[in-house]
Amino acid sequence: MHSPVVSKLAFFNSVTGDGSKIPSYRVLDVFGTPIEGAEVPEINERFARRLYENMQLLPTLDDILCSGQRQGKIPFYAQEATVIGSAAALADDDEVLSQYRETGVLLWRGFTLDGIMAQVFGNHEDSGKGRQIAVHYGSKQHHFHPVSSPLATQIPQAAGVGFALKRDPARRSKNVACVFFGEGAASEGDFHAGMLLASTLPSPTLFLARNNGFAISTPNSQQFYGDGISARGPGYGVDTVCVDGNDVLAVMTAVKEARKRCLEGGRAVLVEMMTYRVGHHSTSDDSYVYRERQEVEDRKKNNNPITRFRLFMESRGWWNETDEKELAFRLRRDVIKAFKRAETIKKPDLKDMFTDVYAEEPWNIKEQREELVALLKKYGQVWEPWQNELGTLKDGGKKLVD
Repeated sequence: MHSPVVSKLAFFNSVTGDGSKIPSYRVLDVFGTPIEGAEVPEINERFARRLYENMQLLPTLDDILCSGQRQGKIPFYAQEATVIGSAAALADDDEVLSQYRETGVLLWRGFTLDGIMAQVFGNHEDSGKGRQIAVHYGSKQHHFHPVSSPLATQIPQAAGVGFALKRDPARRSKNVACVFFGEGAASEGDFHAGMLLASTLPSPTLFLARNNGFAISTPNSQQFYGDGISARGPGYGVDTVCVDGNDVLAVMTAVKEARKRCLEGGRAVLVEMMTYRVGHHSTSDDSYVYRERQEVEDRKKNNNPITRFRLFMESRGWWNETDEKELAFRLRRDVIKAFKRAETIKKPDLKDMFTDVYAEEPWNIKEQREELVALLKKYGQVWEPWQNELGTLKDGGKKLVD
């Protein structure tokens, strides 16, 4: 027991000491103007344009893919506001374990629009061979671990990855494991398991919590009673900061410093990014059932992260209306081009359904494969529905049958 001894009984329910709420770090106000006392990070026009273009790419991608899902061309699609600020603060070879809304990290690292479309369509160019649900990306080249559907499973996995990095002489003090999750995922037991592991077996694991106000339809007021996710960090002995998640410069600065602390101390750090989910949770969700449409419109108008950074750039003479129109045209053209191309590409070989998972094929998978082969030989060339489906495959099912 290392705490001081006192004779006066006193309860506490705050990590700030004086009972006040945990403050949120901010650089730019909603008008794109640096707030009093803020240190604006040193960025040049070229870097600022890269930030802004990546931020604008996400809603463009979101709009077109959501439209495609509504038409039945894509099975599922859900995308959140930008994580470009945090992506820009990480090293490109830091290990990222994400949830469903971190497409921006991949795009920042050079993952192509064709790669995005290959995954959501599940065609044979997809590195996952079409076996993942849409927007569950993964890229070994870009140090982006495949997304898992079950909520929060990536959090304890990230603590393990961080511990592995610390044990690797080539990557120790060089790379961190960075895990993204929402405040809803922080209600899962896996959040606490991951925090406990990364703090008691110290590892350079960076926990990035997106607090966007809703876990699907459950508002955060019904998810926890404490002072956000930030209040939990000190309980695990973890350095913690809360940041305005709609301020890309604040996010970039906070995550950059958090990463530095991870590496220098070899310990976990928690960053809570306070934002608001303007869109629906997914294309299967109608958020206006549980919140007012006007609330959403007010947020879009008055606290828009893209608008905020655009105003900042305009104040520096780095952006104007002509740039805006040209960018919007170019991004939409490029996304639609990749979308239409992906529509024409065949699905993976049918045999890929049975490969890669096991080093040696187990008996039950062997039975299933042999049963499918028998059915293909019996019905594949005579039953029209199967003929049509086989026509969508790269090999027409021949490699499996042969």
